[in-house]
Amino acid sequence: MPAKDLFHDAVRTALEKDGWTITNENLFIKIDKIEFYIDLAAERVLAAEKAGQKIAVEVKSFIGISVLTEFHAALGQFLNYRSALRKQQPERVLYLAVSFDIYDDFFTSSFIQEVIAEHKLRLLIFDPNIEKIVLWKS
Repeated sequence: MPAKDLFHDAVRTALEKDGWTITNENLFIKIDKIEFYIDLAAERVLAAEKAGQKIAVEVKSFIGISVLTEFHAALGQFLNYRSALRKQQPERVLYLAVSFDIYDDFFTSSFIQEVIAEHKLRLLIFDPNIEKIVLWKS
């Protein structure tokens, strides 16, 4: 069973406060012989639904030694998970959840913004202290 991310509970609560219903906290997808939990390397995914919209959320804390290295891993996971979701659950939209502090310190740089645009990353920016969604970026 995949491990829980540091901010998993904060993101879950923030989604619920925003009116989402959590439908699955460990979204399992199997493509050929490859199994995805959309939950690798001690990360956690939430699947949620609101007004007919379905999302999957990959929670990342970016607390490792290098934020850039963590970003590389998160980007790779995001791309793989999005491809898997397109095959198994095309109605579900994938978001990468990051704390406001990490977003403000790292994700707002022009180069990272270019990478986000190039790869069409969708971000859910949250405040872990008040367990609230600050911004959705599509």
